[in-house]
Amino acid sequence: MHQKKPRQKKPDIDRIFHALGDLTRRAILEQLGHGAVSVSKLAAPLDITLAAVVQHLQVLEESGLVRTEKLGRVRTCQVDPIGLAAAEGWIRDRRTAWDRQLDRLEELLAEENPEG
Repeated sequence: MHQKKPRQKKPDIDRIFHALGDLTRRAILEQLGHGAVSVSKLAAPLDITLAAVVQHLQVLEESGLVRTEKLGRVRTCQVDPIGLAAAEGWIRDRRTAWDRQLDRLEELLAEENPEG
């Protein structure tokens, strides 16, 4: 009998940016950017306990930035592209809005000073 995968909920942008706000969690994401790795290998270069790494991973997983899978006694972690795409989309939307406002400001300034 196949188990259905739980349906992934829409990423919560507040949780994503909270997770990204921590230097250790960003370091973990940097490591995972090179590919899936076990929790113990993630912990090796970090100057924190394995228990602390697990806590950071829980925040990253709950935010939708990381997925973990346990096979036997080994828990493997990898970046979840859905969470990263949500953060990227949020930033892109803000940038687009600011670009439009700056373009409009440039037009207004050009109208006020047509000579230069």
